[in-house]
Amino acid sequence: MRKIKYKKGRKVQPSLLEYTGHHKEIATELQLFVYDADDLTEYNEFKVSQLDKCFDTSKTNWLNIHGLNDIEIIKSIGSHLNVDNFMLGDILNTTKRTKLDEYHDVLFFNIKSLLPIENSDAINVEQISFLLKNNLLVSFQEKRSDFFSHLRERIRTHSGIVRDKKADYLLYLLLDAIMENFYITIENEEDKVEDLINVSKTSTNPEILEQIEKHRDNYNFLKRSIIPLRDSLYSIKSMKDDNVFNAIEQDTYSFFERLHQKCLELLEQIEYDLITLDSASNFYFSTQNHKMNEVMKTLTVVSVFFMPLTFIVGVYGMNFDNMPELHWKYGYFIILGAMFLLLVGMIYYFKKRKWY
Repeated sequence: MRKIKYKKGRKVQPSLLEYTGHHKEIATELQLFVYDADDLTEYNEFKVSQLDKCFDTSKTNWLNIHGLNDIEIIKSIGSHLNVDNFMLGDILNTTKRTKLDEYHDVLFFNIKSLLPIENSDAINVEQISFLLKNNLLVSFQEKRSDFFSHLRERIRTHSGIVRDKKADYLLYLLLDAIMENFYITIENEEDKVEDLINVSKTSTNPEILEQIEKHRDNYNFLKRSIIPLRDSLYSIKSMKDDNVFNAIEQDTYSFFERLHQKCLELLEQIEYDLITLDSASNFYFSTQNHKMNEVMKTLTVVSVFFMPLTFIVGVYGMNFDNMPELHWKYGYFIILGAMFLLLVGMIYYFKKRKWY
C-alpha cells in the first residue's frame, strides 16, 4: 500500500500578513474601472487613498491589483471593505487551495490559474483572488497577465452586456476567463500525450515512461485544482437556494451554474485523458515485451540451429578406437558437408514455417 505523505504548507499568522508567492520583485499597481451602461471612467496608477473619492455606489466598480508585495495597500483595501485578516492572509498565501468564503457581506473567492510553460512539460500556476461587496469587485493578481485584457476592451467599447450588469456578472466573466486557461492547458497536454502514444508504439526508450508519468502528475494536479473550484461554485448555487447573500443578483446565479457545468466537463475530460495515458503505458510495455520476445525468439532459433551440429561434434569427439569414420580419408570433409547441409535445411524449414 502506498503511504500517504502530508505536504506541509507555509504557515503565516493572520496578524502578520506576508506574501508567500514567487513574484516578490513585482511592484503593486492598481487600476480602477467605474462604469455603467452610459458612462465609463478608467483610473490608471490608482491610489488607495482615492478610493472613497472615486468609488461610486450607483455604478459598477472594478479595482484590479497587480503585485501583492505592498502589504499596506492590501491592508488598506481590507480595512475599506471591512475584511478580516484571515481573508487577506488567504489572498497573500498562495499555498492555499481554491476556496469560497462569505463573511460580513463580503464574498471571497480565490482560484488557481494554470497555463502550460512553452517548451516545457511543467505548468505555470498563479493565484488570483476576488473580493465582492455591494457593487465593488476587487481582483488580486500576483503579476501582470493577459487573462482579462479582452474584458477591459469589452468594458471600454461597451461590447456585450457587461456594462449593463453589476459587479457579480463581472466576477462571472473573470472566473470564466480564468477557466479558459484550464482548457488551454488540457489541450496542450492532450497534444503531447498523443505524440507520446505514437512514440510508445514503436520505441522502448525509458524516457517515454518518465514523460508519461510526468503528464499523469500534471493531470492529477489539474484535477486537484478543479475539484475545489467545482465545490466552490456549487456553494454559490446553495447561496441562491438559501437567499442569504445580496451581492449576487438572482438572475446572475445561472451564469455561475454554467461555470459549475464547465468544471464537470473539465473533470470528465481529465478522467478520459488519464485513461488515454494508461493506454500509452500499456503500449510502451507491450512494445517492450514484444521486443523482448523477438530477442528471445532469435536466440532460441540460433540455439536450435547449433544443437544438432553440437551433437555431431560431440559424437565424433568421443575417444573410442572402434570408430571407422575416424580413419576415412575424406571423413572430415564429409562430416563438414553434412553439417552444412543440415544447417541449410533447418534454415529453409524454419523460414518456410515463418518461425523467424
